[in-house]
Amino acid sequence: MHKVVIIAKLSRYERLKSALNTLGVTGMTVTQVMGCGIQKGAGERYRGVEMDVTVLPKVKVEVIVGNIPVEDVIETAKKTLYTGHVGDGKIFVYNVQKVVKVRTGEENLAALRDVE
Repeated sequence: MHKVVIIAKLSRYERLKSALNTLGVTGMTVTQVMGCGIQKGAGERYRGVEMDVTVLPKVKVEVIVGNIPVEDVIETAKKTLYTGHVGDGKIFVYNVQKVVKVRTGEENLAALRDVE
């Protein structure tokens, strides 16, 4: 099992969610975050005045995959988020040793099933 964390532009969230759902990803945790990468934020205009923005609004999507190949999730996210410009996002992949569903006590892949 793997945990895939995708950080991307807020405006790309709906496309990413749809693409992951089409792939078969059924559960995700989504958080609105602020951050910057190598671009260190970008100058934005507010009421005609250039403002220094050091962090930008982003979305962080976390999914745990077990039955779906993690490479498929990565490729889907890359294709969905790619614009060719700075700020397209980052994908982090972690190994998951154990998952426990609190309500039933099911573990690992059984804990990830949607079916009741």
